[in-house]
Amino acid sequence: MNVTSVILEQIDREAEVTRRALEKVPQGKNDWKPHPKSMPLGQLAHMVATMPSWISMIVKQKELDIKPANGGNGGSRTFESTKELVQAHDKAVEEARQAVSQMSEADLQGKWRLLEGGKVAMENPRYLFIMDNFNHLAHHRGQLTVYLRLNDATVPAIYGPSADDHRF
Repeated sequence: MNVTSVILEQIDREAEVTRRALEKVPQGKNDWKPHPKSMPLGQLAHMVATMPSWISMIVKQKELDIKPANGGNGGSRTFESTKELVQAHDKAVEEARQAVSQMSEADLQGKWRLLEGGKVAMENPRYLFIMDNFNHLAHHRGQLTVYLRLNDATVPAIYGPSADDHRF
């Protein structure tokens, strides 16, 4: 099995469970957060929904500066409806699948860099950054499920059953 196949399978697996979590995000609570230092629910849900697009960016770009000199970093965004969140997620997943499908194994082995203020923070093979994206998604999706619970929303089964969802 090649790296491209593994990545595509993982995109599909994570997309399914992420979509289930996003479908449960309550509307009208974009500003809610469990603690003053926490990210607001709307911003967190937006990030979780669109994180698969980070894979496309890793494929299409050679690097990303998370603190560019011009100060732009995309800012925080939210969606007005759960339906918009799910649609954004589906679009991001499709873009990620297409981008990865067009990569050669050699391209996936090529170097990719994460910069901070123009300085290299990390440099690894592109496929490792893609795999790290899955871990990063799991982390923030886990945060999202805690936010769901604290808002009395249904928590879906992710890697096993939840108190609300016994599908396993």
